[in-house]
Amino acid sequence: MKIKKVAVIFGTRPEAIKMAPIILELKKHANINLRICVTGQHREMLDQVLEIFDIKPDFDLELMTPNQTLSDLTAKAISSIDKFLKSEKPDLVLIQGDTTTVFSAAMASFYNKIPVGHVEAGLRTGNLYSPWPEEANRVLTTKLTKLHFAPTELNSKNLLEDGVSNDDIYITGNTVIDSLFIVLKKLEGTELEFEGLPNRSLTFLGDKKMILITGHRRENFGEGFENICYAIAELARLNPDINFIYPVHLNPNVREPVNRILKEYDYTENKEGNVFLIPPQSYMQFIALMNRSYIILTDSGGVQEEAPSLGKPVLVMRDTTERPEAVIAGTVKLVGNETKEIVGQTQRLIQNVTLYEKFSKSYNPYGDGKAAKKIVQIILREI
Repeated sequence: MKIKKVAVIFGTRPEAIKMAPIILELKKHANINLRICVTGQHREMLDQVLEIFDIKPDFDLELMTPNQTLSDLTAKAISSIDKFLKSEKPDLVLIQGDTTTVFSAAMASFYNKIPVGHVEAGLRTGNLYSPWPEEANRVLTTKLTKLHFAPTELNSKNLLEDGVSNDDIYITGNTVIDSLFIVLKKLEGTELEFEGLPNRSLTFLGDKKMILITGHRRENFGEGFENICYAIAELARLNPDINFIYPVHLNPNVREPVNRILKEYDYTENKEGNVFLIPPQSYMQFIALMNRSYIILTDSGGVQEEAPSLGKPVLVMRDTTERPEAVIAGTVKLVGNETKEIVGQTQRLIQNVTLYEKFSKSYNPYGDGKAAKKIVQIILREI
């Protein structure tokens, strides 16, 4: 039996979440010598996910330093990953998504003439600056990839339009659904604690509705993010009987406007407030929050993929999305980052039961939770 070495390289929490099912599946095969390398692009949040899935990296490049630019990070990542590849000499490098780690790993692999498998290939908005820098990362990564694992037919079409051979494209579904199902099973009978909430529990909600909020995209920093915060404040004022839970990203560009604009409604500042600004939650806690929510307001990509499996309507506070399948399916709606539009669209969902039920139909265009198995079978066949 010929042993093949596969290197899985990732650095952020979303990458870890979507790579975890593939890693667990690869470990089942004796003819795969698996090497896991993390860049540490999201340090604490990355470690939390690794713990949930019981994954221990073989190499940790620890690339993050305070206040480094994207240029600094990219240069450091390419150099460090290059050394890792020269040392390990894998037969295939597996990467996921559209982060700086992904592009850097693809570039270093190309320099070392090692084929790349790109999980979640083919996402596009058509605008290199939205989302930034993710759209450029994935477009450039496509040119350096051999095995393109596209979640959907539309992603496959995007790759064909970019000149990728049909023979190199595999439609697999999205591994985030695999991870979601794994964690939902873990949550059964588990009592979780939620830092920042009363009694560190969701029991304080009682029968009240809860709206979950996430926001961290760079293209929203500045005026766009202030608009989002003003919208949350207005929604909190209009709906005192609804609780708004917002795990606030650690980036100062997020925390400053959130703490300034939402102070009046923040429960920690005012016990009459119905906005709960809490620290970033681990993946299990976040899935539990999504599962308990009534509506989700987000600028995140992954939430757009997960929420439809939970039957949760999602309003995306961005002008574009590289995940239009859920928009077409009717479970996700783009609302931009203008205060009036965010408030108006959210109020419609709160007040119109028929519209809400139409949005919350539990149909997920991103797969059935078996993407990892499909991807690993392709890898075993192709390397």
